[in-house]
Amino acid sequence: MNKTIKLLEKLSNGHGPTGFEGQIRQIIREEITNPEISIDTDGLGSLICKIEKDKQSPKIMLSAHMDELGLMVRYITEEGFIKFQTLGGWLDQSIVNQRWIIMTKSGNIKGVTGIKTVHVMTETERKQIFPKDNLFIDVGAKNKQDAEERLGILPGDPISPDSSFEFLNSDNLLLGKAWDDRVGVALLIETLNSLDSKKLPNNVFGSCTVQEEVGLRGAITSSYTIAPDININLEVGVAGDYPGMNPNLAQEKVGAGPSIFLHDSSMLPDKTLQNYIENIATKNQIDLQYEILAGYGEDGSMYQKSREGIPSINLGIPTRYLHSHNSVIDLNDYKIGVRLANLILDDLSGEKINNIKNKLD
Repeated sequence: MNKTIKLLEKLSNGHGPTGFEGQIRQIIREEITNPEISIDTDGLGSLICKIEKDKQSPKIMLSAHMDELGLMVRYITEEGFIKFQTLGGWLDQSIVNQRWIIMTKSGNIKGVTGIKTVHVMTETERKQIFPKDNLFIDVGAKNKQDAEERLGILPGDPISPDSSFEFLNSDNLLLGKAWDDRVGVALLIETLNSLDSKKLPNNVFGSCTVQEEVGLRGAITSSYTIAPDININLEVGVAGDYPGMNPNLAQEKVGAGPSIFLHDSSMLPDKTLQNYIENIATKNQIDLQYEILAGYGEDGSMYQKSREGIPSINLGIPTRYLHSHNSVIDLNDYKIGVRLANLILDDLSGEKINNIKNKLD
């Protein structure tokens, strides 16, 4: 198994619900092997990685969020079942009858969201979506005391989806949890590891943010910590290439290359930066996809609104079945994304950054 696959597997299998990203922070520290990169942590927990040539050169920031959707233990019933609070934007039907990892102080505890068997449901119940507030996690406890004392489960413990990385009957399709946004984190890591400060025309920062799924919080703090001149946010794109989807909802296709977000509910990209990246892609025969979404929201929007306004854009890796236990990406899309990110960093001089900031095509 090559380094890229090992990295993607390690990040996907890692447990880091939003607000509890410590395990992923440690993985990133281990996987950034470029000796020229220094790594700090801001007050909220985002990792700040940098190659700083000198204080006068412009700062380009790559960003990706390390958190994933999760749950939190709300309380334990007298019978020993776990009631929970969602962390991030879950569909209620995505939570039913799934396996989970409860991350206690003494170790991981497995659990499964229970549901009434169809054999005893009424006709009405069989047709309804079961709201999350009616759901619970079965951890095999005899009662509340057993869950607390033997299993060590307490209110506030984070809960992560339990779903393992694997190839989906293909050399390219990768099935796993948390591609949103571990695929962006992997892209950031591989890009930073390939950099050589002697060849860089500027300073490069990598921001691995926390708590994106509950309000883009890490992007706010890291924008002030780094104060970049340019932001390229590495995200998942919303694939629309499977039954039930259509181009009015999402336009990306898995396997057709990385994407640029042209619109979502939180931002419009910097047009001059968009033109620049399109030119780089064209010169290097890289096909780009475009995404126009009615909803969505991501860290790039916070960078765009921070400080005096940071020119920002989202580069996406098309992903199927977002915000669930199992999502699918294409390895070739990812590899092209890494290549494009490196081409941009190698080319983006101080003069070009100044032109982008001043809207000079």
